[in-house]
Amino acid sequence: MTKTTGTLFGIGVGPGDPDLITMKAVKILKQVDLVFAAASTKNNHSLAVNIAREHIPDGAAVKLLRFPMTRDKSETRKAWKEHARTIITELEKGRNVAFLTLGDSMTYSTYGYILKHVQTLAPHLEAQTVPGITSYQAAAARLNMPLVEGEESLMVVSGVKGGNRLRELCGIPENVVFLKAYRNVTDIKAAIDESGQYASCVGIKSCGHPDEEIIKDIEELSRRKPDYWTLILTKQATNNGSKP
Repeated sequence: MTKTTGTLFGIGVGPGDPDLITMKAVKILKQVDLVFAAASTKNNHSLAVNIAREHIPDGAAVKLLRFPMTRDKSETRKAWKEHARTIITELEKGRNVAFLTLGDSMTYSTYGYILKHVQTLAPHLEAQTVPGITSYQAAAARLNMPLVEGEESLMVVSGVKGGNRLRELCGIPENVVFLKAYRNVTDIKAAIDESGQYASCVGIKSCGHPDEEIIKDIEELSRRKPDYWTLILTKQATNNGSKP
């Protein structure tokens, strides 16, 4: 039987360096009919599209799906559902569609929410997800800093609400990654200081982008003007994966 509907491909394009997009993502991009990406209602660009641009065929249209920058969850959910319907319409026409997202497609990704709505509204449609390199993997590589060794644990948390998650689990994970640190660097620093557990703490902004910067002094980072693309890596002092 001939397939009459298209496939949704959720593609993680990596953290910023165009060379870090996977070969699988490139192969799929060369075959899709339409490319979607998230964008703010306040601007007209997408970093994910810029990263993947050279791999998008000339004949494939690129459409930005607008998301409001708001704390109103009802408005955000409304946007997810509306954009899922837009994607479904294209899939029902038999078009293969890519949804691009920075980093990994399943790690703090808008695609994850879109996918849930597509699967709920149109469970008969096919979706394939392509993983991407995360910003914290790229940051660790950039610093030559192992994320975990031996029997260590790694906690990846959102920094949107500051350092509260670290306070709740103080001293348990040997390594912590704070994504989306942005305006909450000061409170994250405070939580790290309060724990007294983490010997190493490094901030990186815009990892993999031309304006990448490594800030090894967390005190300096906390005094700076907030930058949206900021993450923080913290490590306890360990001996081959074991606490001394």
